[in-house]
Amino acid sequence: MSRPIFEVIALGADDAVAAQEGGADRLELVADIAADGLTPSPDVFAAVRAAVRIPVRVMLRATDGFRIDDPDALCLAAAALRAEGADEFVLGFLDEHGAVDLDAVRMLVDAIGGAPWTFHRALDHAADRDAVLRALAGLPGLDACLTAGSSQGVDAGLPVLLAEAADFPAPLRLMIGGGLRRDHLPALLAAGIDAFHVGGAVRPAGWTGPVDPAVVREWRDLLDAPVPIA
Repeated sequence: MSRPIFEVIALGADDAVAAQEGGADRLELVADIAADGLTPSPDVFAAVRAAVRIPVRVMLRATDGFRIDDPDALCLAAAALRAEGADEFVLGFLDEHGAVDLDAVRMLVDAIGGAPWTFHRALDHAADRDAVLRALAGLPGLDACLTAGSSQGVDAGLPVLLAEAADFPAPLRLMIGGGLRRDHLPALLAAGIDAFHVGGAVRPAGWTGPVDPAVVREWRDLLDAPVPIA
């Protein structure tokens, strides 16, 4: 298995520097974590981009939840971020029936010009996970799905994640996040999963405190340790 990707949520440049120092491979840049992460401003993105060398995926979401009310406005926000140099994104929307909102997703994919992107945890709130994955197949730039396996987090979703690991639709990468803890890692790594995402887990003081590079390093070391052979 290749070296696992380790993605850390950043709210600004200080978080970004700490995550990079600790060994993160990539950042997910968001604003307003109380709403589970919304689109940051171009100025915040520019400060983060100037502070670190690792890739930065930028959240595209205007309101809490996975419905989208004004895709045109979000496309304009995406264009402003692109103009500032953003070249990787995170997005994901459902319709009122819990199916993927393909019209909105396609609009945003067009707005980001085929840049690499992650389908966000909308997958965990969908009425039919398999139907969402089938609907997403072939969309330009899509290379990962962030999921906990359940809307309740990795604890509840672990059986789903382990079942999906063997046949998750290529070339998508299954990225695990949403209440991920260190004690989940052995089973996930043994299943061949190679992408992980954390936020509060590397903030000892909670979301009001900063990312701790030492804690990021502890996660990095766990992910890089040899996986025991059963």
